Amino acid sequence: MSRSVLVTGGNRGIGHAVARAFAEAGERVAITHRSGEPPRDLVDAGCLAVRCDVTDTEQVEMAFKDVEARHGPVDVLVANAGITRDNLLLRMPEADLGAVLETNLVGTFRVLKRATAGMLQARKGRVVLVSSVVGLHGSAGQTNYAASKAGLVGLARSYAREMGPRGVTCNVVAPGFVDTDMTRALTEKQRDAALAKIPLARLATPEEVAATIRFLTSDEASYITGAVIPVDGGMGMGH
Repeated sequence: MSRSVLVTGGNRGIGHAVARAFAEAGERVAITHRSGEPPRDLVDAGCLAVRCDVTDTEQVEMAFKDVEARHGPVDVLVANAGITRDNLLLRMPEADLGAVLETNLVGTFRVLKRATAGMLQARKGRVVLVSSVVGLHGSAGQTNYAASKAGLVGLARSYAREMGPRGVTCNVVAPGFVDTDMTRALTEKQRDAALAKIPLARLATPEEVAATIRFLTSDEASYITGAVIPVDGGMGMGH
Protein backbone atom coordinates (compact mmCIF):
# COMPACT_ATOMS: atom_id res chain seq x y z
CA MET A 1 0.00 0.00 0.00
CA SER A 2 1.13 3.55 -0.65
CA ARG A 3 2.33 5.67 2.24
CA SER A 4 1.60 9.24 3.31
CA VAL A 5 4.80 11.19 2.59
CA LEU A 6 5.47 14.79 3.62
CA VAL A 7 8.39 16.73 2.16
CA THR A 8 9.02 20.17 3.65
CA GLY A 9 10.42 22.72 1.25
CA GLY A 10 9.30 20.55 -1.64
CA ASN A 11 8.72 23.27 -4.19
CA ARG A 12 12.24 23.42 -5.64
CA GLY A 13 15.73 21.92 -5.64
CA ILE A 14 16.29 18.77 -3.63
CA GLY A 15 12.81 18.82 -2.10
CA HIS A 16 11.20 18.99 -5.53
CA ALA A 17 13.22 16.00 -6.74
CA VAL A 18 12.36 14.04 -3.59
CA ALA A 19 8.64 14.72 -4.01
CA ARG A 20 8.75 13.63 -7.66
CA ALA A 21 10.60 10.43 -6.79
CA PHE A 22 8.04 9.43 -4.19
CA ALA A 23 5.11 10.37 -6.42
CA GLU A 24 6.51 8.30 -9.29
CA ALA A 25 6.75 5.37 -6.87
CA GLY A 26 3.02 5.64 -6.19
CA GLU A 27 3.18 7.22 -2.73
CA ARG A 28 0.68 9.82 -1.48
CA VAL A 29 2.91 12.88 -1.45
CA ALA A 30 2.43 16.28 0.16
CA ILE A 31 4.87 19.18 0.03
CA THR A 32 5.11 22.41 1.97
CA HIS A 33 5.98 25.74 0.38
CA ARG A 34 6.21 29.18 1.95
CA SER A 35 5.14 31.44 -0.92
CA GLY A 36 4.15 31.56 -4.56
CA GLU A 37 2.41 28.80 -6.46
CA PRO A 38 3.39 25.12 -6.13
CA PRO A 39 5.25 23.56 -9.08
CA ARG A 40 2.80 22.56 -11.80
CA ASP A 41 4.55 19.26 -12.51
CA LEU A 42 4.11 18.13 -8.89
CA VAL A 43 0.46 19.14 -8.85
CA ASP A 44 -0.07 17.27 -12.12
CA ALA A 45 1.65 14.24 -10.55
CA GLY A 46 -0.96 14.25 -7.79
CA CYS A 47 1.09 15.91 -5.03
CA LEU A 48 -0.77 17.89 -2.39
CA ALA A 49 0.78 21.34 -1.85
CA VAL A 50 0.21 23.07 1.49
CA ARG A 51 1.43 26.54 2.35
CA CYS A 52 3.54 26.42 5.50
CA ASP A 53 6.33 28.42 7.08
CA VAL A 54 8.11 26.02 9.43
CA THR A 55 9.06 28.92 11.72
CA ASP A 56 5.39 29.23 12.68
CA THR A 57 4.03 26.50 14.96
CA GLU A 58 0.41 27.25 14.03
CA GLN A 59 1.17 26.94 10.31
CA VAL A 60 2.89 23.61 10.95
CA GLU A 61 -0.16 22.38 12.84
CA MET A 62 -2.54 23.48 10.09
CA ALA A 63 -0.36 21.88 7.40
CA PHE A 64 -0.34 18.53 9.19
CA LYS A 65 -4.10 18.64 9.70
CA ASP A 66 -4.56 19.26 5.98
CA VAL A 67 -2.22 16.42 5.02
CA GLU A 68 -3.79 14.03 7.52
CA ALA A 69 -7.28 14.81 6.27
CA ARG A 70 -6.30 14.11 2.66
CA HIS A 71 -3.60 11.43 2.93
CA GLY A 72 -3.80 10.05 6.46
CA PRO A 73 -1.13 10.29 9.20
CA VAL A 74 2.37 10.95 7.90
CA ASP A 75 4.32 7.70 7.48
CA VAL A 76 7.42 9.27 5.91
CA LEU A 77 8.78 12.70 6.81
CA VAL A 78 11.55 14.33 4.78
CA ALA A 79 12.58 17.54 6.56
CA ASN A 80 14.22 19.57 3.82
CA ALA A 81 13.10 23.20 4.30
CA GLY A 82 16.07 25.49 4.83
CA ILE A 83 17.58 28.91 4.14
CA THR A 84 21.02 30.51 3.99
CA ARG A 85 22.22 33.95 5.16
CA ASP A 86 25.94 33.77 4.37
CA ASN A 87 28.54 36.13 5.80
CA LEU A 88 31.79 36.06 7.71
CA LEU A 89 31.11 35.64 11.42
CA LEU A 90 32.65 39.03 12.26
CA ARG A 91 30.20 40.73 9.91
CA MET A 92 27.17 38.55 10.52
CA PRO A 93 24.17 40.24 12.13
CA GLU A 94 22.81 38.24 15.05
CA ALA A 95 19.44 38.27 13.30
CA ASP A 96 20.92 36.23 10.44
CA LEU A 97 22.10 33.60 12.91
CA GLY A 98 18.66 33.46 14.48
CA ALA A 99 16.80 33.28 11.17
CA VAL A 100 18.87 30.36 9.87
CA LEU A 101 18.68 28.42 13.13
CA GLU A 102 14.94 29.10 13.43
CA THR A 103 14.22 27.71 9.96
CA ASN A 104 16.78 24.96 9.52
CA LEU A 105 16.99 23.52 13.04
CA VAL A 106 14.01 24.68 15.09
CA GLY A 107 11.69 24.38 12.08
CA THR A 108 12.80 20.78 11.65
CA PHE A 109 12.16 20.17 15.35
CA ARG A 110 8.61 21.49 14.90
CA VAL A 111 7.66 19.24 11.99
CA LEU A 112 9.40 16.25 13.55
CA LYS A 113 7.55 16.70 16.83
CA ARG A 114 4.22 17.06 15.05
CA ALA A 115 4.80 13.91 12.96
CA THR A 116 5.76 11.82 15.98
CA ALA A 117 2.31 11.26 17.48
CA GLY A 118 1.03 9.46 14.38
CA MET A 119 4.18 7.38 14.06
CA LEU A 120 3.99 6.38 17.71
CA GLN A 121 0.41 5.23 17.30
CA ALA A 122 1.28 3.26 14.17
CA ARG A 123 4.51 1.98 15.73
CA LYS A 124 6.32 2.62 12.47
CA GLY A 125 7.71 5.51 10.48
CA ARG A 126 10.60 6.79 8.40
CA VAL A 127 12.29 10.14 8.95
CA VAL A 128 15.07 11.69 6.89
CA LEU A 129 16.60 15.05 7.79
CA VAL A 130 18.41 16.90 5.02
CA SER A 131 21.65 18.30 6.42
CA SER A 132 24.75 19.29 4.41
CA VAL A 133 28.41 18.41 4.03
CA VAL A 134 28.96 21.92 5.42
CA GLY A 135 27.48 20.75 8.72
CA LEU A 136 30.15 18.05 8.94
CA HIS A 137 33.34 19.92 8.10
CA GLY A 138 32.38 23.61 8.13
CA SER A 139 32.60 26.37 5.55
CA ALA A 140 34.02 29.86 5.85
CA GLY A 141 31.25 32.41 5.61
CA GLN A 142 28.58 29.92 6.64
CA THR A 143 28.94 29.60 10.40
CA ASN A 144 25.20 30.00 10.93
CA TYR A 145 24.26 27.52 8.20
CA ALA A 146 26.91 25.00 9.29
CA ALA A 147 25.76 25.21 12.91
CA SER A 148 22.14 24.62 11.92
CA LYS A 149 23.01 21.65 9.73
CA ALA A 150 25.35 20.14 12.32
CA GLY A 151 22.55 20.46 14.86
CA LEU A 152 20.37 18.22 12.70
CA VAL A 153 22.82 15.35 13.24
CA GLY A 154 22.44 15.54 17.01
CA LEU A 155 18.69 15.93 16.68
CA ALA A 156 18.38 12.91 14.40
CA ARG A 157 20.59 10.62 16.47
CA SER A 158 18.81 11.49 19.70
CA TYR A 159 15.44 10.98 18.04
CA ALA A 160 16.62 7.67 16.59
CA ARG A 161 17.45 6.44 20.10
CA GLU A 162 14.09 7.59 21.46
CA MET A 163 11.99 6.19 18.63
CA GLY A 164 13.87 3.05 17.62
CA PRO A 165 11.97 0.86 20.09
CA ARG A 166 8.74 2.17 18.53
CA GLY A 167 9.67 1.05 15.03
CA VAL A 168 10.65 4.47 13.71
CA THR A 169 13.96 5.10 11.94
CA CYS A 170 15.62 8.50 11.59
CA ASN A 171 18.59 9.20 9.34
CA VAL A 172 20.45 12.16 7.91
CA VAL A 173 21.45 12.82 4.32
CA ALA A 174 24.33 15.28 3.91
CA PRO A 175 24.48 16.55 0.32
CA GLY A 176 27.51 18.35 -1.03
CA PHE A 177 27.28 20.76 -3.95
CA VAL A 178 24.07 20.01 -5.83
CA ASP A 179 22.99 21.51 -9.14
CA THR A 180 20.18 23.74 -7.86
CA ASP A 181 19.24 27.42 -8.04
CA MET A 182 21.49 28.04 -5.04
CA THR A 183 24.65 26.73 -6.70
CA ARG A 184 23.76 28.25 -10.06
CA ALA A 185 24.01 31.65 -8.37
CA LEU A 186 27.72 31.05 -7.67
CA THR A 187 30.30 32.91 -9.70
CA GLU A 188 32.43 30.90 -12.12
CA LYS A 189 35.39 31.31 -9.76
CA GLN A 190 33.38 29.98 -6.79
CA ARG A 191 32.08 27.08 -8.85
CA ASP A 192 35.58 26.11 -10.01
CA ALA A 193 36.87 26.28 -6.43
CA ALA A 194 34.07 23.98 -5.28
CA LEU A 195 34.66 21.46 -8.07
CA ALA A 196 38.36 21.34 -7.20
CA LYS A 197 37.42 19.89 -3.79
CA ILE A 198 35.19 17.13 -5.18
CA PRO A 199 36.94 13.86 -6.15
CA LEU A 200 34.18 13.06 -8.66
CA ALA A 201 34.75 16.53 -10.19
CA ARG A 202 31.09 17.34 -10.75
CA LEU A 203 28.01 18.55 -8.92
CA ALA A 204 25.33 16.13 -7.78
CA THR A 205 21.93 16.15 -9.38
CA PRO A 206 18.91 16.60 -7.10
CA GLU A 207 17.72 13.21 -8.33
CA GLU A 208 20.83 11.52 -6.89
CA VAL A 209 20.05 12.94 -3.46
CA ALA A 210 16.40 11.94 -3.84
CA ALA A 211 17.38 8.36 -4.66
CA THR A 212 19.38 8.11 -1.43
CA ILE A 213 16.47 9.47 0.57
CA ARG A 214 14.06 7.03 -1.03
CA PHE A 215 16.38 4.15 -0.14
CA LEU A 216 16.55 5.23 3.50
CA THR A 217 12.74 5.11 3.68
CA SER A 218 12.47 1.71 2.00
CA ASP A 219 12.06 -1.74 3.51
CA GLU A 220 15.63 -2.51 2.41
CA ALA A 221 16.88 0.15 4.84
CA SER A 222 14.75 -0.97 7.79
CA TYR A 223 17.83 -1.71 9.94
CA ILE A 224 19.52 1.64 9.29
CA THR A 225 18.91 4.40 11.85
CA GLY A 226 20.97 7.23 13.27
CA ALA A 227 23.17 7.18 10.18
CA VAL A 228 24.62 10.17 8.33
CA ILE A 229 24.86 9.44 4.61
CA PRO A 230 26.98 11.87 2.57
CA VAL A 231 25.95 12.44 -1.05
CA ASP A 232 28.84 14.71 -1.91
CA GLY A 233 31.07 13.08 -4.53
CA GLY A 234 33.71 12.47 -1.87
CA MET A 235 33.99 16.13 -0.84
CA GLY A 236 33.62 15.41 2.87
CA MET A 237 35.48 12.11 2.85
CA GLY A 238 36.32 10.93 6.34
CA HIS A 239 33.29 12.50 8.02
